[in-house]
Amino acid sequence: MTARTRTLTVRDLAQIAIFAALIAALGLPGALTIGAVAVPITFQTLGVMLAGAVLGARKGFFAVALLLVLAAAGLPLLSGGRGGLVWFTTSPAAGYLYGWLLGVVVIGYLTGRLLPRYPFWAALGATVLGGIVVVYLVGVPVTALNLGLPVWVAAVDSVKFLPGDVLKAVVTVLVARQVHKAYPGLIPVRRRSARTSKVFAGRR
Repeated sequence: MTARTRTLTVRDLAQIAIFAALIAALGLPGALTIGAVAVPITFQTLGVMLAGAVLGARKGFFAVALLLVLAAAGLPLLSGGRGGLVWFTTSPAAGYLYGWLLGVVVIGYLTGRLLPRYPFWAALGATVLGGIVVVYLVGVPVTALNLGLPVWVAAVDSVKFLPGDVLKAVVTVLVARQVHKAYPGLIPVRRRSARTSKVFAGRR
């Protein structure tokens, strides 16, 4: 690993700050709470998906982490002007915030594997896996724990998020495809080793 891959450039830092601001801005319309469990529906998950799909695992993680650190410090950056440690501890939505950190890494890593082609259905699968499945796997158990509910009750209630989150994943892929066409290199493309290339060449 070279020094260049270990350090963040000024351009990287700018991209991280821009996406942290984007996620915060997507919280301005506020949140909608539906169902018995008080976990809000927000647009900020779209920003998290975009951070992974456009910036990749490392920069996307830092963008989400920056937003969460500032929110935990008390800045009203979460949807509806929320902020403070309570939203990361006893809140029913606390687990989903931590799930963002893992989800953005999964999206970013898989997106890097799909570039430069970035086929739609594979990209959608990667975004759904990281932005929905992984986030729910962290968020649902924490919701159940904080509210004293059986996990299955929290899981059934989380179904209300699915239609909107799937739509966000589709939007993410469509936007990311155009961004990567216009600005290739935002996510470093992993090169195959010489041995792997020979294997693929032999299969043609």
